[in-house]
Amino acid sequence: MTWERHLEHWLVARRTPALDWFFIALSWIGRLGLVWIAIALVLAVLWRRPAIVLLVLAAAAAGELLSDFGKAIVPRHRPFETQLGPPSTTHSFPSGHALTSFACATVLAFYAPRLRPLLFGLAALIALSRVYNGMHYPTDVLAGAVLGVAVGLIVVFPTRVRAPRMLEAVRPRSPRAPR
Repeated sequence: MTWERHLEHWLVARRTPALDWFFIALSWIGRLGLVWIAIALVLAVLWRRPAIVLLVLAAAAAGELLSDFGKAIVPRHRPFETQLGPPSTTHSFPSGHALTSFACATVLAFYAPRLRPLLFGLAALIALSRVYNGMHYPTDVLAGAVLGVAVGLIVVFPTRVRAPRMLEAVRPRSPRAPR
C-alpha cells in the first residue's frame, strides 16, 4: 500500500458519527461551487460589486471544466470500499470539489483580504471532506487545490492588470496636470 492509501485508510478509520454529517454537508455545499457562489452573492450585494459574482462563476466553471478534463485523461479509480454519502461513478483525479473550492476562494480572497483565512480554511475543509468521505485519495485533493489556486489566479489576473489602466483612461485629467 502506498503512503496515501495508508493516510486515507487512517482517516477513514477515525470516522465518528458525530462528524460524519458535518463532512457530508461540507461535500454537499462544495458541489459545483454552490457555497462560493452564495458567498460571492452576499459580498456583491453588500459591497455593490456585481463583478465579484461573475468572477466567482468564471472560476467555478473553469474549475469544473479542468476537473472533468483531468478525470478524462487520468483514469484513477476512487477508493470505493469506504465511501460516505452518495456514490460517485467518475474518476478521482483531480478532486473537483478541491479544485473549484480553491479557485473560488482565491478569487474571493483578492476582493476580501480580511476573509482570506476563513475562505481558504473553508476550502481546505471541503477538500478534507472528500478524503474523510472516502471519495478521494490525498493526492487527488492536493492536485485539485494546487490547480484551483492556479485557476483562481488566472481568473483574477486580467482584472488586476487592466483595472488601473482602464481607470486612467476614463479619469478626467486636469488641464494643469502634466502628462
